Amino acid sequence: MGESRSDADLIRASLEDPEEFAPVFERHYRAVYAYLARRVGSDAGADLASEVFVVAFRKRATFRPEARSAAPWLMGIAANLARRHARTTRRGRRAVSRMRGADVVAWDEEAEPRLDAERLRGALTDAISRLRSQDREILLLYALSDLTYPEIAEALRIPPGTVRSRMFRMRRVIRNHMEHFGQVHVEAIRLPEDHDEPT
Repeated sequence: MGESRSDADLIRASLEDPEEFAPVFERHYRAVYAYLARRVGSDAGADLASEVFVVAFRKRATFRPEARSAAPWLMGIAANLARRHARTTRRGRRAVSRMRGADVVAWDEEAEPRLDAERLRGALTDAISRLRSQDREILLLYALSDLTYPEIAEALRIPPGTVRSRMFRMRRVIRNHMEHFGQVHVEAIRLPEDHDEPT
């Protein structure tokens, strides 16, 4: 029954009848989970995805009725929860990273390509970590979800032009950083080309 009704209609109706929120969950859970799983891992992603909808349900009265879809709103909540999760687990990740650095890799014909890939991944991670937190959030929403530039702007409550200009700048920063490693694999993180997402 909720299939032909917009997210805004369902959310508005859920203020009177909470069960009306169920189709919103059904429509968007998989995309929210996919974004979070790629960002924080499948187990934490499942927990956080559920929490997204708990938060959204609790704050449903704040949803802007002129929005066509709840996806940007939900992804904005997901991005906030992912940031909070990252803050609480940062020390653990650093400890694991140090342990990985101490690992001994068995040397065989596969070892060198694995090490090259690990170096490249490390360089890419380092390049992304050097971005400002606001820019990194834009990049992660673009790379790990299906949101368009206008939807990312809606999720983060910034102008669409800001999203485009920051993506353009980040692409240059990451590309320049990666050039030190002899190869440029910016496309691996789904950064747009200059002609993508026309304004």
